Amino acid sequence: MVISSLADTVTRSVEAVGDSISEALFEPVIRLGVTGLARSGKTMFITSLVANLMDRGRMPGLMAQAEGRIEAAYLQPQPDDTVPRFDYETHLGALTSAEPRWPESTRAVSELRLSLKVRPSGLLGGLQGPRTIHLDIVDYPGEWLLDLALMDKTYDQWADDTLSWMNGRASAQGFMERARDVDPNARHDETVTQDLAKRFTTSLRQARDEGHYRCTPGRFLLPGDLAGSPVLTFAPIPIDGASRRGTLHREMERRFEAYKSKVVKPFFRDHFARIDRQVVLVDALGAINKGPRAVNEMRDAMSEILTAFRPGSNGFLARLLRGKRVEKILFAATKSDHLHHSQHPQASAIMQSLTRDAADRARFAGAGTHALALASVRATTETTLTHDGKTLECVQGRLLDTGKNAAFYPGALPKDPNHLLTPAREGATSWLDEDYQVMSFAPARLTLKPGEGPPHIRLDKATEFLIGDRL
Repeated sequence: MVISSLADTVTRSVEAVGDSISEALFEPVIRLGVTGLARSGKTMFITSLVANLMDRGRMPGLMAQAEGRIEAAYLQPQPDDTVPRFDYETHLGALTSAEPRWPESTRAVSELRLSLKVRPSGLLGGLQGPRTIHLDIVDYPGEWLLDLALMDKTYDQWADDTLSWMNGRASAQGFMERARDVDPNARHDETVTQDLAKRFTTSLRQARDEGHYRCTPGRFLLPGDLAGSPVLTFAPIPIDGASRRGTLHREMERRFEAYKSKVVKPFFRDHFARIDRQVVLVDALGAINKGPRAVNEMRDAMSEILTAFRPGSNGFLARLLRGKRVEKILFAATKSDHLHHSQHPQASAIMQSLTRDAADRARFAGAGTHALALASVRATTETTLTHDGKTLECVQGRLLDTGKNAAFYPGALPKDPNHLLTPAREGATSWLDEDYQVMSFAPARLTLKPGEGPPHIRLDKATEFLIGDRL
Protein backbone atom coordinates (compact mmCIF):
# COMPACT_ATOMS: atom_id res chain seq x y z
CA MET A 1 0.00 0.00 0.00
CA VAL A 2 2.83 2.44 0.88
CA ILE A 3 4.75 1.71 -2.35
CA SER A 4 1.55 2.02 -4.37
CA SER A 5 0.72 5.36 -2.72
CA LEU A 6 4.21 6.68 -3.41
CA ALA A 7 3.99 5.56 -7.04
CA ASP A 8 0.63 7.29 -7.43
CA THR A 9 2.06 10.49 -5.93
CA VAL A 10 5.04 10.47 -8.31
CA THR A 11 2.77 9.77 -11.28
CA ARG A 12 0.44 12.63 -10.35
CA SER A 13 3.40 14.97 -9.93
CA VAL A 14 4.80 14.07 -13.37
CA GLU A 15 1.36 14.49 -14.96
CA ALA A 16 0.91 17.83 -13.21
CA VAL A 17 4.29 19.08 -14.48
CA GLY A 18 3.35 18.01 -18.01
CA ASP A 19 0.04 19.85 -17.69
CA SER A 20 1.84 22.97 -16.43
CA ILE A 21 4.24 23.01 -19.38
CA SER A 22 1.42 22.42 -21.86
CA GLU A 23 -0.72 25.17 -20.35
CA ALA A 24 2.15 27.65 -20.19
CA LEU A 25 3.16 27.12 -23.84
CA PHE A 26 -0.22 26.47 -25.48
CA GLU A 27 -3.78 26.85 -24.13
CA PRO A 28 -4.51 27.17 -20.39
CA VAL A 29 -6.92 24.70 -18.81
CA ILE A 30 -9.02 25.38 -15.70
CA ARG A 31 -10.36 22.16 -14.19
CA LEU A 32 -13.45 23.08 -12.16
CA GLY A 33 -15.00 20.51 -9.82
CA VAL A 34 -18.69 20.84 -8.91
CA THR A 35 -19.97 18.83 -5.97
CA GLY A 36 -22.54 18.85 -3.19
CA LEU A 37 -24.78 16.46 -1.34
CA ALA A 38 -28.08 15.20 -2.75
CA ARG A 39 -30.54 17.83 -4.01
CA SER A 40 -28.03 20.68 -3.69
CA GLY A 41 -28.46 21.67 -7.36
CA LYS A 42 -25.24 20.49 -9.05
CA THR A 43 -26.83 19.70 -12.42
CA MET A 44 -28.67 23.01 -12.49
CA PHE A 45 -25.54 24.94 -11.51
CA ILE A 46 -23.50 23.51 -14.39
CA THR A 47 -26.31 23.91 -16.92
CA SER A 48 -26.88 27.55 -16.00
CA LEU A 49 -23.15 28.31 -15.77
CA VAL A 50 -22.49 27.02 -19.29
CA ALA A 51 -25.58 28.71 -20.72
CA ASN A 52 -24.65 32.05 -19.15
CA LEU A 53 -21.04 31.82 -20.33
CA MET A 54 -22.17 31.15 -23.88
CA ASP A 55 -24.79 33.95 -23.78
CA ARG A 56 -23.36 36.44 -21.31
CA GLY A 57 -26.03 39.14 -21.17
CA ARG A 58 -26.75 38.36 -17.50
CA MET A 59 -23.09 38.19 -16.36
CA PRO A 60 -22.12 41.79 -15.48
CA GLY A 61 -20.23 40.62 -12.37
CA LEU A 62 -17.73 38.69 -14.52
CA MET A 63 -15.08 41.34 -15.17
CA ALA A 64 -13.78 39.90 -18.44
CA GLN A 65 -17.33 40.15 -19.80
CA ALA A 66 -17.94 43.62 -18.34
CA GLU A 67 -14.73 44.80 -20.06
CA GLY A 68 -15.78 43.21 -23.34
CA ARG A 69 -12.77 40.89 -23.51
CA ILE A 70 -14.64 37.58 -24.01
CA GLU A 71 -15.08 37.26 -27.77
CA ALA A 72 -16.67 33.81 -27.95
CA ALA A 73 -17.50 30.66 -25.99
CA TYR A 74 -18.12 27.24 -27.50
CA LEU A 75 -18.42 23.62 -26.43
CA GLN A 76 -15.77 21.08 -27.40
CA PRO A 77 -15.29 17.35 -26.77
CA GLN A 78 -13.95 16.82 -23.26
CA PRO A 79 -10.37 15.54 -22.98
CA ASP A 80 -11.17 12.42 -20.89
CA ASP A 81 -12.42 9.77 -23.29
CA THR A 82 -13.54 7.37 -20.55
CA VAL A 83 -15.69 9.90 -18.65
CA PRO A 84 -19.35 10.39 -19.70
CA ARG A 85 -20.18 13.78 -21.18
CA PHE A 86 -22.38 16.06 -19.09
CA ASP A 87 -25.67 16.13 -21.01
CA TYR A 88 -25.90 19.90 -21.23
CA GLU A 89 -28.28 20.10 -24.19
CA THR A 90 -30.87 17.77 -22.62
CA HIS A 91 -30.73 19.57 -19.27
CA LEU A 92 -31.08 23.00 -20.90
CA GLY A 93 -33.93 21.69 -23.03
CA ALA A 94 -35.78 20.54 -19.90
CA LEU A 95 -35.39 23.99 -18.39
CA THR A 96 -36.45 25.99 -21.46
CA SER A 97 -39.30 23.82 -22.76
CA ALA A 98 -42.91 25.02 -22.92
CA GLU A 99 -43.52 23.08 -19.68
CA PRO A 100 -40.16 23.55 -17.95
CA ARG A 101 -38.92 20.95 -15.49
CA TRP A 102 -35.84 20.51 -13.36
CA PRO A 103 -33.16 18.25 -14.91
CA GLU A 104 -32.32 14.81 -13.54
CA SER A 105 -29.87 14.89 -10.63
CA THR A 106 -26.21 13.82 -10.64
CA ARG A 107 -25.71 10.06 -10.35
CA ALA A 108 -22.12 9.61 -11.53
CA VAL A 109 -19.06 11.52 -12.70
CA SER A 110 -19.50 13.49 -15.92
CA GLU A 111 -17.51 16.19 -17.69
CA LEU A 112 -17.91 19.06 -20.15
CA ARG A 113 -15.34 21.31 -21.84
CA LEU A 114 -16.26 24.93 -22.55
CA SER A 115 -13.63 26.92 -24.45
CA LEU A 116 -13.47 30.71 -24.14
CA LYS A 117 -11.69 33.05 -26.56
CA VAL A 118 -10.47 35.95 -24.41
CA ARG A 119 -8.39 39.06 -25.12
CA PRO A 120 -5.70 39.78 -22.52
CA SER A 121 -6.13 42.81 -20.27
CA GLY A 122 -3.77 45.75 -19.72
CA LEU A 123 -0.74 46.38 -21.94
CA LEU A 124 -0.80 42.84 -23.28
CA GLY A 125 -4.19 43.50 -24.83
CA GLY A 126 -2.60 45.70 -27.50
CA LEU A 127 0.34 43.39 -28.15
CA GLN A 128 -1.31 39.97 -28.24
CA GLY A 129 -4.36 38.59 -29.95
CA PRO A 130 -7.10 36.67 -28.14
CA ARG A 131 -6.15 33.33 -26.59
CA THR A 132 -8.20 30.23 -25.91
CA ILE A 133 -8.84 29.14 -22.32
CA HIS A 134 -10.47 25.78 -21.67
CA LEU A 135 -12.85 25.31 -18.76
CA ASP A 136 -13.20 21.60 -17.95
CA ILE A 137 -16.21 21.17 -15.65
CA VAL A 138 -16.29 17.92 -13.66
CA ASP A 139 -19.59 16.98 -12.02
CA TYR A 140 -19.50 14.37 -9.26
CA PRO A 141 -21.73 13.40 -6.29
CA GLY A 142 -20.76 14.78 -2.91
CA GLU A 143 -21.69 11.43 -1.37
CA TRP A 144 -18.61 9.96 -3.05
CA LEU A 145 -16.40 12.50 -1.28
CA LEU A 146 -17.65 11.28 2.08
CA ASP A 147 -16.13 7.92 1.17
CA LEU A 148 -12.63 9.40 1.27
CA ALA A 149 -12.89 9.39 5.08
CA LEU A 150 -13.19 5.59 4.91
CA MET A 151 -9.60 5.31 3.71
CA ASP A 152 -8.33 5.86 7.25
CA LYS A 153 -10.75 3.36 8.85
CA THR A 154 -10.71 -0.39 9.28
CA TYR A 155 -13.88 -2.36 8.68
CA ASP A 156 -14.37 -2.83 12.42
CA GLN A 157 -14.07 0.93 13.07
CA TRP A 158 -16.49 1.76 10.27
CA ALA A 159 -18.99 -0.89 11.38
CA ASP A 160 -18.85 0.31 14.97
CA ASP A 161 -19.43 3.96 13.99
CA THR A 162 -22.19 3.13 11.54
CA LEU A 163 -24.10 0.83 13.90
CA SER A 164 -23.93 3.46 16.66
CA TRP A 165 -25.35 6.07 14.29
CA MET A 166 -28.08 3.77 12.96
CA ASN A 167 -29.11 2.60 16.43
CA GLY A 168 -30.56 6.04 17.17
CA ARG A 169 -32.86 6.01 14.13
CA ALA A 170 -36.31 4.45 14.32
CA SER A 171 -36.37 3.67 10.58
CA ALA A 172 -33.13 1.66 10.90
CA GLN A 173 -34.38 -0.76 13.53
CA GLY A 174 -35.37 -3.39 10.96
CA PHE A 175 -31.80 -3.61 9.71
CA MET A 176 -30.41 -3.41 13.24
CA GLU A 177 -32.47 -6.43 14.35
CA ARG A 178 -31.26 -8.46 11.36
CA ALA A 179 -27.64 -7.44 11.97
CA ARG A 180 -27.87 -8.49 15.63
CA ASP A 181 -29.31 -11.87 14.61
CA VAL A 182 -26.32 -12.95 12.53
CA ASP A 183 -23.25 -14.67 13.94
CA PRO A 184 -20.11 -12.87 12.69
CA ASN A 185 -18.09 -16.03 13.30
CA ALA A 186 -20.43 -18.31 11.32
CA ARG A 187 -19.27 -19.60 7.95
CA HIS A 188 -19.87 -17.08 5.19
CA ASP A 189 -23.18 -17.56 3.39
CA GLU A 190 -23.73 -15.42 0.28
CA THR A 191 -27.51 -15.31 0.71
CA VAL A 192 -27.07 -13.87 4.21
CA THR A 193 -24.55 -11.33 2.94
CA GLN A 194 -26.82 -10.17 0.13
CA ASP A 195 -29.81 -9.91 2.46
CA LEU A 196 -27.84 -7.77 4.89
CA ALA A 197 -26.49 -5.56 2.09
CA LYS A 198 -30.00 -4.98 0.65
CA ARG A 199 -31.43 -4.10 4.05
CA PHE A 200 -28.48 -1.81 4.76
CA THR A 201 -28.87 -0.04 1.42
CA THR A 202 -32.59 0.47 2.04
CA SER A 203 -31.81 1.95 5.44
CA LEU A 204 -29.25 4.35 3.93
CA ARG A 205 -31.81 5.54 1.39
CA GLN A 206 -34.38 6.09 4.12
CA ALA A 207 -31.80 8.05 6.11
CA ARG A 208 -31.09 10.28 3.12
CA ASP A 209 -34.82 10.88 2.60
CA GLU A 210 -35.16 11.79 6.29
CA GLY A 211 -32.53 14.50 5.88
CA HIS A 212 -29.45 12.69 7.19
CA TYR A 213 -26.18 13.53 5.46
CA ARG A 214 -23.54 11.07 6.65
CA CYS A 215 -24.75 8.20 4.47
CA THR A 216 -21.69 6.12 3.59
CA PRO A 217 -20.61 4.25 1.57
CA GLY A 218 -21.83 6.71 -1.04
CA ARG A 219 -21.88 4.21 -3.91
CA PHE A 220 -24.60 2.24 -2.11
CA LEU A 221 -26.88 5.20 -2.90
CA LEU A 222 -25.49 5.84 -6.39
CA PRO A 223 -24.10 2.49 -7.56
CA GLY A 224 -23.94 3.11 -11.31
CA ASP A 225 -22.47 0.11 -13.15
CA LEU A 226 -21.30 -1.42 -9.85
CA ALA A 227 -24.83 -2.41 -8.78
CA GLY A 228 -24.88 -5.99 -7.55
CA SER A 229 -21.10 -6.38 -7.47
CA PRO A 230 -19.30 -7.77 -4.37
CA VAL A 231 -17.75 -4.37 -3.61
CA LEU A 232 -21.32 -3.12 -2.96
CA THR A 233 -22.47 -6.27 -1.16
CA PHE A 234 -21.42 -5.84 2.45
CA ALA A 235 -22.88 -4.29 5.59
CA PRO A 236 -21.87 -3.38 9.15
CA ILE A 237 -22.38 -6.20 11.65
CA PRO A 238 -21.64 -6.34 15.39
CA ILE A 239 -18.04 -7.45 15.96
CA ASP A 240 -16.72 -9.74 18.68
CA GLY A 241 -12.98 -10.25 18.41
CA ALA A 242 -10.67 -10.66 15.40
CA SER A 243 -12.02 -12.09 12.16
CA ARG A 244 -11.24 -15.68 11.19
CA ARG A 245 -10.82 -17.15 7.73
CA GLY A 246 -14.02 -18.26 5.99
CA THR A 247 -16.36 -16.42 8.38
CA LEU A 248 -19.01 -13.81 7.63
CA HIS A 249 -16.92 -11.25 9.49
CA ARG A 250 -13.83 -11.92 7.34
CA GLU A 251 -15.79 -11.67 4.08
CA MET A 252 -17.42 -8.40 5.12
CA GLU A 253 -13.98 -7.09 6.05
CA ARG A 254 -12.49 -8.22 2.71
CA ARG A 255 -15.23 -6.54 0.66
CA PHE A 256 -14.94 -3.32 2.65
CA GLU A 257 -11.20 -3.20 1.87
CA ALA A 258 -11.96 -3.96 -1.79
CA TYR A 259 -14.40 -1.03 -1.83
CA LYS A 260 -11.66 1.28 -0.60
CA SER A 261 -8.99 0.05 -3.01
CA LYS A 262 -11.10 -0.50 -6.14
CA VAL A 263 -13.75 2.20 -5.84
CA VAL A 264 -12.67 5.02 -3.53
CA LYS A 265 -8.98 5.22 -4.39
CA PRO A 266 -9.45 5.23 -8.20
CA PHE A 267 -12.04 8.01 -7.89
CA PHE A 268 -9.57 10.12 -5.92
CA ARG A 269 -6.70 9.39 -8.30
CA ASP A 270 -8.54 9.72 -11.61
CA HIS A 271 -10.91 12.62 -10.89
CA PHE A 272 -10.70 14.39 -7.59
CA ALA A 273 -6.90 14.81 -7.34
CA ARG A 274 -6.79 16.60 -10.73
CA ILE A 275 -9.12 19.48 -9.80
CA ASP A 276 -7.72 22.99 -9.26
CA ARG A 277 -10.93 25.02 -8.66
CA GLN A 278 -13.88 23.71 -6.65
CA VAL A 279 -17.53 24.59 -6.02
CA VAL A 280 -19.24 23.04 -3.00
CA LEU A 281 -23.02 23.47 -3.22
CA VAL A 282 -25.13 23.20 -0.08
CA ASP A 283 -28.91 23.13 0.34
CA ALA A 284 -28.67 24.97 3.66
CA LEU A 285 -32.32 26.03 3.56
CA GLY A 286 -33.43 22.41 3.23
CA ALA A 287 -31.38 21.43 6.29
CA ILE A 288 -32.73 24.37 8.31
CA ASN A 289 -36.25 23.34 7.39
CA LYS A 290 -35.60 19.81 8.74
CA GLY A 291 -34.41 21.16 12.11
CA PRO A 292 -31.31 21.49 14.35
CA ARG A 293 -30.24 17.86 14.07
CA ALA A 294 -30.18 18.04 10.28
CA VAL A 295 -28.11 21.24 10.41
CA ASN A 296 -25.60 19.66 12.78
CA GLU A 297 -25.32 16.52 10.67
CA MET A 298 -24.91 18.56 7.52
CA ARG A 299 -22.11 20.53 9.18
CA ASP A 300 -20.36 17.30 10.18
CA ALA A 301 -20.73 15.93 6.66
CA MET A 302 -19.37 19.16 5.17
CA SER A 303 -16.40 18.96 7.51
CA GLU A 304 -15.66 15.42 6.33
CA ILE A 305 -16.03 16.42 2.68
CA LEU A 306 -13.77 19.43 3.00
CA THR A 307 -10.96 17.55 4.72
CA ALA A 308 -10.56 15.67 1.43
CA PHE A 309 -9.45 18.79 -0.46
CA ARG A 310 -5.75 19.53 -0.94
CA PRO A 311 -5.80 23.33 -0.82
CA GLY A 312 -2.86 25.47 -1.86
CA SER A 313 -1.07 27.18 -4.70
CA ASN A 314 -0.76 25.58 -8.15
CA GLY A 315 2.39 27.31 -9.31
CA PHE A 316 4.79 25.38 -11.54
CA LEU A 317 7.24 24.50 -8.76
CA ALA A 318 4.41 23.64 -6.34
CA ARG A 319 3.02 21.13 -8.85
CA LEU A 320 6.47 19.65 -9.36
CA LEU A 321 6.98 19.06 -5.65
CA ARG A 322 3.46 18.26 -4.43
CA GLY A 323 1.13 17.52 -7.32
CA LYS A 324 -1.96 19.54 -8.21
CA ARG A 325 -3.87 21.30 -5.43
CA VAL A 326 -7.19 23.12 -5.16
CA GLU A 327 -6.44 26.83 -5.53
CA LYS A 328 -9.92 28.23 -4.87
CA ILE A 329 -12.98 26.83 -3.10
CA LEU A 330 -16.42 28.43 -3.32
CA PHE A 331 -19.02 27.47 -0.71
CA ALA A 332 -22.44 28.29 -2.12
CA ALA A 333 -25.84 28.17 -0.39
CA THR A 334 -28.17 27.26 -3.25
CA LYS A 335 -31.86 27.99 -3.90
CA SER A 336 -31.55 31.55 -2.63
CA ASP A 337 -34.47 32.50 -4.84
CA HIS A 338 -36.59 30.80 -2.14
CA LEU A 339 -35.72 33.81 0.06
CA HIS A 340 -36.43 37.50 -0.33
CA HIS A 341 -33.22 39.34 -1.24
CA SER A 342 -33.27 41.07 2.17
CA GLN A 343 -32.39 37.69 3.75
CA HIS A 344 -29.52 36.80 1.42
CA PRO A 345 -26.85 38.31 3.73
CA GLN A 346 -28.07 36.04 6.54
CA ALA A 347 -27.92 33.01 4.23
CA SER A 348 -24.34 33.89 3.23
CA ALA A 349 -23.36 34.35 6.88
CA ILE A 350 -24.80 30.94 7.78
CA MET A 351 -22.84 29.39 4.90
CA GLN A 352 -19.64 31.03 6.16
CA SER A 353 -20.21 29.73 9.68
CA LEU A 354 -21.00 26.19 8.52
CA THR A 355 -17.70 25.99 6.64
CA ARG A 356 -15.55 28.16 8.92
CA ASP A 357 -13.07 25.50 10.08
CA ALA A 358 -12.47 24.07 6.62
CA ALA A 359 -12.18 27.55 5.08
CA ASP A 360 -9.60 28.59 7.68
CA ARG A 361 -7.51 25.50 6.92
CA ALA A 362 -7.74 26.16 3.20
CA ARG A 363 -6.67 29.80 3.55
CA PHE A 364 -3.79 28.77 5.81
CA ALA A 365 -2.60 26.40 3.06
CA GLY A 366 -2.72 29.19 0.49
CA ALA A 367 -6.08 28.62 -1.19
CA GLY A 368 -8.68 31.33 -1.73
CA THR A 369 -12.13 30.71 -0.24
CA HIS A 370 -15.46 32.50 -0.51
CA ALA A 371 -19.03 31.86 0.68
CA LEU A 372 -22.18 33.31 -0.81
CA ALA A 373 -25.88 32.67 -1.42
CA LEU A 374 -26.88 32.07 -5.03
CA ALA A 375 -29.57 30.63 -7.25
CA SER A 376 -28.35 28.96 -10.44
CA VAL A 377 -31.75 29.58 -12.05
CA ARG A 378 -34.25 31.99 -10.57
CA ALA A 379 -37.65 30.32 -10.22
CA THR A 380 -39.45 33.02 -8.18
CA THR A 381 -40.23 36.71 -8.02
CA GLU A 382 -40.49 38.84 -4.89
CA THR A 383 -43.58 40.35 -3.34
CA THR A 384 -44.74 41.95 -0.08
CA LEU A 385 -47.84 40.80 1.80
CA THR A 386 -49.59 41.88 5.00
CA HIS A 387 -50.57 39.23 7.56
CA ASP A 388 -51.96 39.94 11.07
CA GLY A 389 -50.81 43.53 10.75
CA LYS A 390 -47.24 42.53 9.84
CA THR A 391 -45.51 43.18 6.56
CA LEU A 392 -43.95 39.99 5.20
CA GLU A 393 -41.29 39.96 2.47
CA CYS A 394 -42.21 36.90 0.39
CA VAL A 395 -41.34 35.06 -2.79
CA GLN A 396 -43.88 33.72 -5.24
CA GLY A 397 -43.68 31.11 -7.96
CA ARG A 398 -45.21 28.01 -9.51
CA LEU A 399 -45.45 25.12 -7.03
CA LEU A 400 -43.76 21.94 -8.14
CA ASP A 401 -46.46 19.52 -7.00
CA THR A 402 -49.61 21.39 -8.15
CA GLY A 403 -48.40 23.84 -10.80
CA LYS A 404 -50.36 26.64 -9.09
CA ASN A 405 -48.86 30.04 -8.38
CA ALA A 406 -48.37 30.82 -4.68
CA ALA A 407 -46.71 33.41 -2.45
CA PHE A 408 -44.59 32.05 0.38
CA TYR A 409 -42.90 33.38 3.52
CA PRO A 410 -40.14 30.98 4.68
CA GLY A 411 -39.46 32.61 8.07
CA ALA A 412 -36.81 35.13 9.07
CA LEU A 413 -33.26 33.84 9.23
CA PRO A 414 -31.31 35.20 12.23
CA LYS A 415 -28.63 37.83 11.62
CA ASP A 416 -26.34 35.93 14.00
CA PRO A 417 -25.70 32.41 12.59
CA ASN A 418 -24.99 31.13 16.11
CA HIS A 419 -28.73 31.37 16.85
CA LEU A 420 -29.03 28.39 14.49
CA LEU A 421 -25.69 26.65 14.96
CA THR A 422 -25.70 26.60 18.76
CA PRO A 423 -29.02 24.69 19.11
CA ALA A 424 -27.78 22.35 16.36
CA ARG A 425 -24.55 21.69 18.26
CA GLU A 426 -26.39 21.14 21.52
CA GLY A 427 -28.74 18.54 20.04
CA ALA A 428 -32.00 20.52 20.17
CA THR A 429 -34.92 18.79 18.51
CA SER A 430 -36.61 21.95 17.18
CA TRP A 431 -36.06 25.68 16.74
CA LEU A 432 -37.28 27.63 19.75
CA ASP A 433 -38.14 31.03 18.32
CA GLU A 434 -38.96 30.47 14.65
CA ASP A 435 -40.38 27.90 12.27
CA TYR A 436 -38.62 27.63 8.92
CA GLN A 437 -40.27 26.21 5.84
CA VAL A 438 -39.17 25.50 2.32
CA MET A 439 -41.48 25.16 -0.67
CA SER A 440 -40.57 23.29 -3.83
CA PHE A 441 -40.95 25.59 -6.82
CA ALA A 442 -41.03 24.49 -10.45
CA PRO A 443 -38.81 26.40 -12.87
CA ALA A 444 -40.40 29.52 -14.29
CA ARG A 445 -41.37 29.63 -17.95
CA LEU A 446 -38.52 31.42 -19.71
CA THR A 447 -38.53 33.85 -22.59
CA LEU A 448 -34.86 34.53 -23.28
CA LYS A 449 -33.71 37.39 -25.45
CA PRO A 450 -30.80 36.78 -27.87
CA GLY A 451 -27.53 36.86 -25.92
CA GLU A 452 -29.14 36.10 -22.55
CA GLY A 453 -28.77 32.98 -20.43
CA PRO A 454 -31.27 31.85 -17.79
CA PRO A 455 -31.98 34.36 -14.96
CA HIS A 456 -29.95 33.67 -11.82
CA ILE A 457 -28.80 35.20 -8.55
CA ARG A 458 -25.04 35.90 -8.17
CA LEU A 459 -23.89 33.26 -10.60
CA ASP A 460 -21.76 35.96 -12.25
CA LYS A 461 -20.06 36.81 -8.93
CA ALA A 462 -19.43 33.12 -8.25
CA THR A 463 -17.87 32.75 -11.70
CA GLU A 464 -15.68 35.81 -11.20
CA PHE A 465 -14.31 34.36 -7.96
CA LEU A 466 -13.69 30.94 -9.47
CA ILE A 467 -12.08 31.77 -12.81
CA GLY A 468 -11.94 35.56 -13.17
CA ASP A 469 -8.22 35.71 -12.40
CA ARG A 470 -7.47 33.26 -15.22
CA LEU A 471 -9.42 35.32 -17.78
